[in-house]
Amino acid sequence: QVQLVESGGGLVQAGGSLRLSCAASGRTFSNYAMGWFRQAPGKGREFVAVSSRSGASPNYADSVKGRFTISRDNAKNTVYLQMSSLRPEDTAVYYCAADQIYSGRSYRQYHYWGQGAQVTVSS
Repeated sequence: QVQLVESGGGLVQAGGSLRLSCAASGRTFSNYAMGWFRQAPGKGREFVAVSSRSGASPNYADSVKGRFTISRDNAKNTVYLQMSSLRPEDTAVYYCAADQIYSGRSYRQYHYWGQGAQVTVSS
């Protein structure tokens, strides 16, 4: 079991950058794949990025590829989402997710979720 706490959201101008953090409780963080999803008002939850347990071969949605970077620091029990070249359409609540087995794109397969962090990108 793991609990996730997110931080780093806020308001940024288009073209700017933000870094989201997701800190996990427990001592088995390295055993979990960690993903990021987002949900804009009136829309469904959308896959953003995922990191495997080892941190190798991260996977990104086409909409963020080349702009966002997922990374993890197992020593700090933290996963990050570095967001650059932000666009107004990136505005959403961003959720981190964890699972002990699954490391794909389907949010329904993740067992643990953070509380969400609001990211607003102004024009």
